[in-house]
Amino acid sequence: MRSIRLLQALGVCGVLAAATLGATHVAADDWPQFRGPSRDLSSNEQGLLKEWPVGGPPRAWLFQDCGVGYGGPAIADGRLYVLGGRSGAATLIAIDTGTGQEVWSRRLGQEYDNAWGNGPRSTPTVDGDRVYCLTGRGDLACVAAADGSVVWQASMQELGGSIPVWGYSESPLVDGGTVLCTPGGPEGSVAALDKLTGEVRWRSTDVTSPAHYASIVPATLAGTPQYVQLLPDRLVGLAKADGALLWEAAWPGRVAVVPTPIVDGDRVYATSGYGVGSMLVTVDAGGGVKQQYANKVMKNHHGGVILLGGHVYGHSDRVGWVCQHLVTGDRVWRERSALEKGSLGYADGMLYLLGEATGDVVLVRPTPEGWQERGRFTLDPQTKIRKQRGAIWTHPVVAGGRLYLRDQDLLYCYDVRDPAAATP
Repeated sequence: MRSIRLLQALGVCGVLAAATLGATHVAADDWPQFRGPSRDLSSNEQGLLKEWPVGGPPRAWLFQDCGVGYGGPAIADGRLYVLGGRSGAATLIAIDTGTGQEVWSRRLGQEYDNAWGNGPRSTPTVDGDRVYCLTGRGDLACVAAADGSVVWQASMQELGGSIPVWGYSESPLVDGGTVLCTPGGPEGSVAALDKLTGEVRWRSTDVTSPAHYASIVPATLAGTPQYVQLLPDRLVGLAKADGALLWEAAWPGRVAVVPTPIVDGDRVYATSGYGVGSMLVTVDAGGGVKQQYANKVMKNHHGGVILLGGHVYGHSDRVGWVCQHLVTGDRVWRERSALEKGSLGYADGMLYLLGEATGDVVLVRPTPEGWQERGRFTLDPQTKIRKQRGAIWTHPVVAGGRLYLRDQDLLYCYDVRDPAAATP
């Protein structure tokens, strides 16, 4: 098809057969995609520090050549994969998590240019022996995890999409035999491609909204397997088989709609910034949608939110860090002075918060009883290549007992394992 450029030098079958010999194994404590194994920001990892020493946990290593960009790391089988802009090219970089040394890199297309910061914005997705990634200009690539050789590439523009103002920023979803992305546009907002060949399997022709910046979530609502996506004007559920619209709820998105939706049973929670707020809906077996509430308790810009114990945690614009009751939508508490706006990660019962302006990193116990800080430190050194309008926007990631943070070209790795919890 016109949107696919298959590499024929060795043949796709030959490439995949060779890669299978060294297939990537995703362990329980890996972080193979954006927001973790289940895209809910939850980790099964145990044995991590519940309190940091003064000055923070020890740094294991510092990698200083990620290039420009805001892409987060994906981690599997001792490798970290991250996108960055190097010498004008969007580049996928593989790093050994034990040593912090580069293993290989692969140029995937032209670097995206933007006043808030150049380069890629999304997190790669590791699936077996392949890595899938999307550049800021909309180049979707499938590469071999072993050596970075390109298996196939596709273009969001050739799929009918247009580059959003701040670049393509979603992280591709691999589910079964397909890889899903959101090119946006009249041919269908969402596209499902065969993960082995890149051939288009379906388009969501019932939904043609432009692409914004949220990532797709797999879900089962009222017994029906589907994909949930937040678009600038609507929250939708799409059939897994063919992308048909199962349900939708209007969304009054402004400027940039970024946060990934949260699915809890038959409920879907959405939030975005620029004064929009948050909403909870319940979906029934017939595709009926009931709005439980819509309010401005949580107005999350792009730092992400997480559901823990029936409460949503995240930063709300002009409000501060917030704990919101999922079912009622009520604010349980807020903290305005301890840390500026930022992003968050989660592992082993603790939140890892990263302030976007200062580079302050804070360990917090998530509880409806209020802000409970358990340690902090400040990133040092910090990048010298960030644009004036930019900030530290890459989300924290915890995998294999390590905390990974990024500030443009700098990728930090801290050891957050609890020695007392180590197995004898």
